[in-house]
Amino acid sequence: MADPRTSIISQRLASITRIIAVSSGKGGVGKSLVATTLALILFKEGCKVGLFDLDFTSPSTHTILGAKNAQPTEDKGLIPPNINGLDYMSLIYYTNDQPAPLRGTDTSNALIELLAVTRWGQLDYLILDMPPGIGDAVLDLIRFAKCVEFIIVTTPSQLAFETVKKLSSLLKDLEVPIVGVVENMKMDQGDTIRQKTEELGLNFLGGISYDPNVEHAIGNPEALLNTAIAQRTQEIAKMLQTQ
Repeated sequence: MADPRTSIISQRLASITRIIAVSSGKGGVGKSLVATTLALILFKEGCKVGLFDLDFTSPSTHTILGAKNAQPTEDKGLIPPNINGLDYMSLIYYTNDQPAPLRGTDTSNALIELLAVTRWGQLDYLILDMPPGIGDAVLDLIRFAKCVEFIIVTTPSQLAFETVKKLSSLLKDLEVPIVGVVENMKMDQGDTIRQKTEELGLNFLGGISYDPNVEHAIGNPEALLNTAIAQRTQEIAKMLQTQ
């Protein structure tokens, strides 16, 4: 029997102009920071923006935003609270910052539930912080959010980029649009990742230099917007707005 919740998902997403999933082939590449910073910058530039933390492995955007004691309100579904200008939804509301060891159908069930109950309303952008890798959450999202586009985050590491190849290959096979690749934590002026990205036929969205000040900006969005990651992400936001 078909899950009745799935018929509601398209209605919940109908008033969103663009859905951008920020993903990565592996963890530890700064994906959540890129997703959160991108959402904050788009809001600062006058867009109506939602941020949806779907990283079932370890949701962290609430820590980056400094979102404390915020909870969605109930009204024929869940209405996300507004945090620093962003409509914000996260698995953390369900887990209370405790581990959520979900597997297989449990992951799919949690994703369907979150997509079905969340009332976003009118948005210019919904930024999704995805779990790393190629798993059930990524595959289910593609199934239910037909208009989703992906930004893939990597580091200069050769090992990290190998996972980009696998993720991008999957997305291409499924005919899912890829906005491009972001190189995070860049330590030098080398252009190896740019070259490899272009060899895959993907857009290189730019390199973000490693900035030790980012750690001190965690929990303080205003300080985060003054870091190197924000300066470079602003250029990425401009690219999105011109597409």
